Amino acid sequence: MLTSIAAFSTQASAADVEAGKAKSATCAACHGANGISAIPTYPNLAGQKPAYIVQQLKAFKSGERKNPIMAPMAAMLTDQDMENLAAYYASLK
Repeated sequence: MLTSIAAFSTQASAADVEAGKAKSATCAACHGANGISAIPTYPNLAGQKPAYIVQQLKAFKSGERKNPIMAPMAAMLTDQDMENLAAYYASLK
């Protein structure tokens, strides 16, 4: 039984690329529809490592990293949202 509980908790917290894609609609305004920004001062997210994306989003949310545009965007995200977004952008070329 303990094994099935552990497996369930791993599945429940696994990143969901499709959920990340759905959540990325807001991100597309600055970072591009496919994670490639048309604005030179905004970073491309396509192909970034998931851990890096999550780390940066958490830093914006906590205020460790300051940015007047990203702070309110990150504030709305749950940890699962961040994992899903990171999985989606990592899946892009």
